Amino acid sequence: MPWRRALTLWLLIILAESVHGTLRTVYLAPVIGDFRSRQLGVFTGTFIIYLVALTGSRWLGSRDAGTLLRIGALWVGMTVLFEVLLGRLVLGYDWPRVLADYDLAHGGLLGLGLVAMFFTPLLAARLVPDAPR
Repeated sequence: MPWRRALTLWLLIILAESVHGTLRTVYLAPVIGDFRSRQLGVFTGTFIIYLVALTGSRWLGSRDAGTLLRIGALWVGMTVLFEVLLGRLVLGYDWPRVLADYDLAHGGLLGLGLVAMFFTPLLAARLVPDAPR
């Protein structure tokens, strides 16, 4: 199974998302507000994740739908861990602030982004011509 490559792609995703989050915080949040910018960031971030996955799909080389979904689950788990550790330990956010982005009932859309991330490896393998299936 292509776990080392899956982790490498996840690191690229997190790097791209970190740059994305920084730019969003600096340029967009002052204009439309922090929470709204985080909501919009779910959609632009999902697009970034798909670009990384599409670009790395052939290199990932998985042929099995089950493996691709396990890779998606790995990416989701690692991302949630990263987000919680970053929010709590680095940025000093309290639990309500960390969890607000996941609270769909109050406009938090990050859970939807994680669902999209789960399916991204499978969808990328299906969308890239000549990608292993």
